[in-house]
Amino acid sequence: MVSLGMLVIIPLGLTLLPHPLTHPASLLRRTLTTSPHPASLLPRTLRSRPESVTPSPRWCFFFAVPGVLSLWLPRGPVSIALASVYLAGTLLLIALAAHDFLRNKRLHPREIALYTALATPSIAALALVAERSSYELFGFTLTVLSLTVAHFHFAGFAAALIAFLVAGPRTTTGDAAAVSVPLGTGIVLLGFFLGDPVELSGAAVLTAGMWLVGWNLWRRSRATDRTTGVLLTTSAATLVVTMLLALSWALGHVAPTPYLPLEWMVATHGLANAVGFALCGVLAWRRLAKGAG
Repeated sequence: MVSLGMLVIIPLGLTLLPHPLTHPASLLRRTLTTSPHPASLLPRTLRSRPESVTPSPRWCFFFAVPGVLSLWLPRGPVSIALASVYLAGTLLLIALAAHDFLRNKRLHPREIALYTALATPSIAALALVAERSSYELFGFTLTVLSLTVAHFHFAGFAAALIAFLVAGPRTTTGDAAAVSVPLGTGIVLLGFFLGDPVELSGAAVLTAGMWLVGWNLWRRSRATDRTTGVLLTTSAATLVVTMLLALSWALGHVAPTPYLPLEWMVATHGLANAVGFALCGVLAWRRLAKGAG
């Protein structure tokens, strides 16, 4: 499931960015000084003209493949080194977001969602390095760290990216989704440190945001071709079930209410979000973007 996020969701998701975030050569000469041809590593999406759609950015695989290999290898120095390569790639995404913010000096709802999407993979990558090191970062067990890796690829990157996409052209529900999804994700993250009640409040905000995303996806599905419509509808419908499961999980840790055990949450909520929501959503937007181009 995590491999899907690294090798498919993030590379395809980055091709959906509708405007260049930065001038690639200048930024990468500063951030990747060891590369003989740094500009060649940046996604072509970020070099293209507005509203263009480009192939999957090749540079992602330079970082993603070692990250995936680290998951398959036993914990130890080799897997730590490979996970660290992936972490370096996610930090480049943060650099792109920071450069874009400093260049444009704006923080509208769409930018909030976009910058969240670009920042959250680094949280997943940091958790991956810690888990591969057998180090209980901030006191979290290796199981929790492993789940964090998956969570911030899908509830982090994919959710915030699609919230960014549904917010344009601007609508009230789109803007609300673009703000509430990052806000809910951030509160859930704080809940890891501050306790279950905070995590429950974050889950409630995130659920509201994701349902707004689903509503916008369903509305778009009614005005597109059949295949794209099926993908959008699947992505939207998945959120209805998976976010109810997330709410029941968070509530069950605060009040005596039933919730699925962890293994079942991974097999239902986790898998459905990864395939039903994230993959179908990104593929649908890819088709929409190609049609628009």
